Amino acid sequence: MGRQDLGRGNRPVAPLYTAEERRRRDASPWTLVQGILAPLQFAIFLISLALVLRTLATGEGAGAALASVVVKTLALYAIMVTGSIWEKDVFGRYLFAPAFYWEDVVSMLVLALHTAYLAALWTGAMAERALLLLALAAYATYVVNAGQFVLKLRAARLQGAGPALHPAGALS
Repeated sequence: MGRQDLGRGNRPVAPLYTAEERRRRDASPWTLVQGILAPLQFAIFLISLALVLRTLATGEGAGAALASVVVKTLALYAIMVTGSIWEKDVFGRYLFAPAFYWEDVVSMLVLALHTAYLAALWTGAMAERALLLLALAAYATYVVNAGQFVLKLRAARLQGAGPALHPAGALS
């Protein structure tokens, strides 16, 4: 047993994928979709984050900042829907497969905060600054979730399972 096969207390760690799950992952067209959407969403996030921070710091560019969060949220929805289909293809369930349980739990919080932003924007329930702060809260949870997926990707590679692409695909 290699070093990467041991968890805390030197207990064996179950591989991320069984051989059959790995075969289904590699055969699923949604694996490629996740591989494309994850970095695209991350790029959108970085641009939007810069616009939001600029608006909070200077008061300028509010329209672009507010719209960029909508674009980020739409990208999030796309990766979550396609990721759920991917998870069904690979693990036989749309969400909360044991291999990605905690990533999916945090993804639900990410979705909730992004959706709250859209609801508040469209109903006018929050002022501009409050909306931008809500966007930052959504983005903070997104960064945590992305970190979860990056760690999962690393674990899969160490276990020889290949890329661990999934909804939010390291970048939810």
